[in-house]
Amino acid sequence: QVQLVESGGGLVQPGGSLRLSCAASGTIFTINAMGWYRQPPGKERELVAVIASGGSTNYADSVKERITISRDNAKNTVYLQMNSLKPEDTAVYYCNVKWSRSGILFNSWGQGTQVTVSA
Repeated sequence: QVQLVESGGGLVQPGGSLRLSCAASGTIFTINAMGWYRQPPGKERELVAVIASGGSTNYADSVKERITISRDNAKNTVYLQMNSLKPEDTAVYYCNVKWSRSGILFNSWGQGTQVTVSA
């Protein structure tokens, strides 16, 4: 099994920045895509950004130009740099990793980290 450990959430003022990290660990496996989702209060979980093993990225329209996803393959870690944060970015942010072992595909989620944007 793969374990995901998230860090970096917290309270920030509008216009501020936060950097989320998610490190994957476990027995021998291959990581495919890594991404971040979020669930605002009272709403469904939604995609924020995803990065493929080759480095290609995809972002939700609401966060383009403000948020950057990156990964360190040597550390099995994905990052989410969030700038110019808005109150509507307030949500629980979840790391997601799609991985495989012996040809079998798996999908794992982190425990979630709270991001609150408020004055």
